[in-house]
Amino acid sequence: MDKRVYLLTIVSFVVGMVELIIGGILDLVATDLHISIGKAGLLISMFSLVFAISAPILLTATSKYERKKVTLIFLFVFLIGNLVAVFSPSFGVLMLARIISAASGSLLVVLCVTIASNIVEKKYRARAIGIVFMGVSGSLVLGMPVGLMLGNAFGWRAPFILITLLTLCSIAGVYFLMEKVEPKPAVSIRKQLATLKNRRILFAQLTTFLFLAGHLTLYAFLTPFLKEMLGLNGTWVSIVYLIFGISAVAGGGIGGTLADKFGTKPTIIGVIVVFALAIFSIPYTTFSLPLFLIVMMIWGGLSWAITPATQSYLIEAAPETADIQQSLNNSALHFGIAFGSFIGGLVIEHASIEQNATFGGLFVLVALGAMGISMYRGMDSSTQVSDSY
Repeated sequence: MDKRVYLLTIVSFVVGMVELIIGGILDLVATDLHISIGKAGLLISMFSLVFAISAPILLTATSKYERKKVTLIFLFVFLIGNLVAVFSPSFGVLMLARIISAASGSLLVVLCVTIASNIVEKKYRARAIGIVFMGVSGSLVLGMPVGLMLGNAFGWRAPFILITLLTLCSIAGVYFLMEKVEPKPAVSIRKQLATLKNRRILFAQLTTFLFLAGHLTLYAFLTPFLKEMLGLNGTWVSIVYLIFGISAVAGGGIGGTLADKFGTKPTIIGVIVVFALAIFSIPYTTFSLPLFLIVMMIWGGLSWAITPATQSYLIEAAPETADIQQSLNNSALHFGIAFGSFIGGLVIEHASIEQNATFGGLFVLVALGAMGISMYRGMDSSTQVSDSY
């Protein structure tokens, strides 16, 4: 395995961490910028929305240019976005910074995957892509606890200072260690979207969207939930996030093992059902911290246990468009993060944070229905992807 794949994994980790790094300190941002927590949650929603939309557009727009050069240019833009965040005097400027970071970061993740698949031998290609995606999933899991610890210790701007420094290191690493990578013809957005004519694929992608939306309805606002419902202070909140992060990372590995042993379909259905039970029960465990932590570990572990099973299911469903499905699934994931954090903010504004888990659970149940439709439709040969896409 080419060691430069791990450099690209680090880059993808740094880029991905920005998405949720602000999630654990929304209350600090809201207080400093004189806005509500619900409005502060839009900083996550808008980032994820721009991230999901920008990736396929920018990939097509830059498809003719040498990949190392494009990577360095967009790393610089990403750096600018985070510097703007560090010095943001208002909510509007911080939102602009988030948009810049999201647009540039979305392309950088795709570039890391593309370059990794090009610099290794063909027999290592799938493993290289998987390693880079580990950086992305790891960043989404660890972004909040890292942001929380730095934010509570040094203020909400500190996490963005860290990202700025790590981005400078990433620029240096790519510049000195990566060789030029010539571009390959990109699949047009129209052809990518055409694969969704397959109902099995469409509802599988919809499952990812709904599942993540349900998860983020509560997870994006976990800090105020912990403080209000359990009365935890900053130190305990950090401990809870650390436990959640460890559970989520472990869950990714467990999900892959379960999918290999029992198959993708039983694993996906089982994970969604138990995840729904866990998130619905969260509000009823707040009277006991030990009980809450046990249920939260199940919730956290299953939040990412579904990812490897879903990706394997998509490959099984449409092996001829597997690379496209992974890209679309990444967009579906970020659309889910955007929608979930947006809905979570609305629930806080118009009801109470105690209701976030219930609303999130409802989305998870709909995700279960979507996957059921995908699996049922998949039995019909008429829904297979056309070779003419």
